[in-house]
Amino acid sequence: MKRLLLLTVLLGFSFQGFSQDNNEVKATEKVKDTSDVQEKWSASNGIKYGIRTGYTISHLDFDGTPILDNKHRNSLYIGFLANIGLSKTLSLVPEIQFSAEGANAEPLHLDYIQMPILFRFRFSEKFHVGLGPQIGLKVHKTDDGMKNIAYSAVIGADYKINYAIFVDVRYNYGIKNVFDEVSGIVAKNRNIKLSKVLSNSAVH
Repeated sequence: MKRLLLLTVLLGFSFQGFSQDNNEVKATEKVKDTSDVQEKWSASNGIKYGIRTGYTISHLDFDGTPILDNKHRNSLYIGFLANIGLSKTLSLVPEIQFSAEGANAEPLHLDYIQMPILFRFRFSEKFHVGLGPQIGLKVHKTDDGMKNIAYSAVIGADYKINYAIFVDVRYNYGIKNVFDEVSGIVAKNRNIKLSKVLSNSAVH
C-alpha cells in the first residue's frame, strides 16, 4: 500500500513537471511567432525617404537620318523618392525628379519633370534591381514641335554602401515618339543615369 501511494505521488510530480515544461515551450513559441509577425509587419510597412542626384547621358534615337547633329547631351539631375516596403524582398519606389535630356543641339533639348514608379527587388542585403514605368512632363518649351508628355520604361540596379547611401545605374527606354505627329519626324528619347542616393535610413 505504501509503495502504491509513493508511486502515485511520484507520477503526480512527473506529470506536473511535464505540464510546466510544455507550457514554457508553448510560451516560447508564442513569443517567437509574435516576433516574426512584428518583423514581417515592420518590413512590409516601413517607408523611407531619400534624395537622388546624378549624371544623365542622353540622346535621341531617330528613325532614319537625324534632322540635326545628334550628339549625346550630358547633364545633372536631382530628384526625391520614397521607398515603401511591401515585403522583405519587394518595395514600391515612387519618385519625382528634374532631368535635362534629349540631344546636345539646343533645338533638341528636352527638360522633364519625371515621375517614375519602380518595383524594387531585393537580391541581397546590398544589391537590388528595380523596374517600372515613367511619365515625363516637358518644361521650359512650348510649341516647339515636340510632345509635352513622354513615356518611358525604366530598369536599373543599385548597391548599398552603408545604412544611408547607395549608388545606382539606370537605363530609360523611351517608348513613344517625342515629336508631334504632324512633323513627320520620329525619334525616341533614350538615356543612362548614374546616381547617388542619400536615404534617411537603411533601405531594406
